[in-house]
Amino acid sequence: MSDSTETKTKTDYLRDVASQLKEMRHYAQTNTETLSSHWLAFDAGEYKDKTNADRIDALLNKQGKLLEDLDAAIQDIEIEINHSEQES
Repeated sequence: MSDSTETKTKTDYLRDVASQLKEMRHYAQTNTETLSSHWLAFDAGEYKDKTNADRIDALLNKQGKLLEDLDAAIQDIEIEINHSEQES
């Protein structure tokens, strides 16, 4: 958190949130890549196991949705930051 004697503007706070969401998106992308490699091993690789492949596929779909939602939130916040900067 920030120092209690320092007050951030809404734009500064939005920048912080956008930065944190970008970091979350980075880790979500890494998790997606890891899940993909596990899915390949169970679906068509050496551990052929439809049950586990289906479970991981479901997780991949949820993770993909999370990535889409993070991207949308980041974009919306960045648009709000740009509008705020243009108004000042």
